[in-house]
Amino acid sequence: MTAVADAAGAAAGRSLETVRTRLIGGAALFALGFAVIAARLVDVTVLRADPEAGGPRGALAAAGPQRADIVDRNGELIAASAPAHALYADPRRVVDAEATAIRLAALLPDLDPGATVRKLSSDRSFVWIRRLLTPRQVHAVNKLGEPGLAFLPAERRLYPASDLVGHPVGFAGIDNRGLAGIEAHFDERLRAMPETALALSIDLRFQHVVHDEVARAAARFSAKGAAALILDVASGELLSLVSIPAFDPNRGGAGDADSRFNRATLGIFEPGSTLKAFTVAMALDSGSVTLADGYDATEPLRLARFTIGDYHAEERWLSVPEIFMYSSNIGSAKMALDLGADAQREFLGRFGLLDALSVELPEIGRPLVPARWGDIAVATVAFGHGIAVSPLQLAAGVAALVNGGVWRAPTLIARHGPPPPGRRVLKERTSRQMRQLFRLVVAHGTGSKADAAGWRVGGKTGTAEKLTGGRYDRDRLVSSFVAAFPMDAPRYAVLVALDEPKGTEETFGYATGGWTAAPTVGRIIERIGPMTGLAPQFAPQLDDADAAPPGDGPPFEISPDGSEIRLASFRSHER
Repeated sequence: MTAVADAAGAAAGRSLETVRTRLIGGAALFALGFAVIAARLVDVTVLRADPEAGGPRGALAAAGPQRADIVDRNGELIAASAPAHALYADPRRVVDAEATAIRLAALLPDLDPGATVRKLSSDRSFVWIRRLLTPRQVHAVNKLGEPGLAFLPAERRLYPASDLVGHPVGFAGIDNRGLAGIEAHFDERLRAMPETALALSIDLRFQHVVHDEVARAAARFSAKGAAALILDVASGELLSLVSIPAFDPNRGGAGDADSRFNRATLGIFEPGSTLKAFTVAMALDSGSVTLADGYDATEPLRLARFTIGDYHAEERWLSVPEIFMYSSNIGSAKMALDLGADAQREFLGRFGLLDALSVELPEIGRPLVPARWGDIAVATVAFGHGIAVSPLQLAAGVAALVNGGVWRAPTLIARHGPPPPGRRVLKERTSRQMRQLFRLVVAHGTGSKADAAGWRVGGKTGTAEKLTGGRYDRDRLVSSFVAAFPMDAPRYAVLVALDEPKGTEETFGYATGGWTAAPTVGRIIERIGPMTGLAPQFAPQLDDADAAPPGDGPPFEISPDGSEIRLASFRSHER
């Protein structure tokens, strides 16, 4: 009995082992089967999707790697990426294409029902419906219960500052690639290093002030557009860069071409009298004149069939400071003609005014320069006609005029540590003289409306007529003002240019730089001054001699050697 029982137990054990082996084998076969099915599904839906239809393979590529954040110089967020979803369909699984299209259009108002019906009726396995959806839209589409609709992970680029930074930051497209501005210039870096934020030189506080004041000025003077910027004259960093009309990068390329056009870097214009600063600096730096010298501006200057006159003619001999203060075309032209074409061309080239500027944006304008640089070109370029540059080029050049004579390439990237060496383009003494002249223009000349209490502003007005059909049109102006402050030891350059401003009752019908751009610059400086950390420097009251009208003598003194200007409201000669 015992032997029989043992044999029966052994047989039962073998049966159980056989069953267990068969179960494991069956499970393995099922697992293998599921793996094959899954692999086939991946092969069909991902690896073999129609690339021209932008299938899931394209969708995953479209979602792409996360882009790095972009922040301002203080760490404030300018651009960031957020997870999102993309909606696609497998038309073969859609029950009713027309009904589904109508229901989708009700949830996604910008969807074209007719185009969606055609997509959902196609014989493809994959069609895009909408590349980016909000979480609320995803929830609503899911509630439709349509088996042919599905989602893929995507990434949405967000710009919290909206149109405040549209032109400098640019935007990225739905495929997660930069298409304009900083987003385009640093596209590879932003995708390759998503964990490291890109810090711009822009200060959102300054940007807000400039955008606000320039938008107000453009509206006040019914201007076609405007450009403005703030530049650190020591480091070359751009603290603000504004173009009006602005565009919202959250809407990408949806704005019109005019609003996407960056007038500050891509736009070029004849700078008008602001270029006289370079003419005077050239003459002083070369030694051809001193501040005590001057030119006869009694009569208009005639060259061949051209006549050069002054806007508000003094009709007398003018010293070099008076030529600059009163913005004399006649005096500036004669000054430049004394030096000639080669000297003028070489000097302007030093300041980067003859070639395209290098800055971290794809939207860069190329200057227009005379095809033939003869006497007429020399004379007209001397007062800012016959040559066209971008506002940023002009500001970078003026920064070198006032910072001690060193030109540095402007940048939109925050710089840490000492500024780059740059290149010397002007003697230190000439730079000091230019600071005195710039201050003279604001204290007693055409730029008086830019004066901002406490900041000793210096600058130069510019008004240039635009070319229309090969002729200059007096009714279409580009009015500008470029300034620096505080003029004792300049830290910032500020430029505002208004495109085709119109005079108002308040300006007595004038639309020139002194009436439109200069007061805008003054308001900007008054608002950003307290943010700079600089201590205000209130100028002493001008005495009666300084305040006397031009007929009683100029409101300044020139040192005996002709090297300095002395006026009560400016003391840089004491440094």
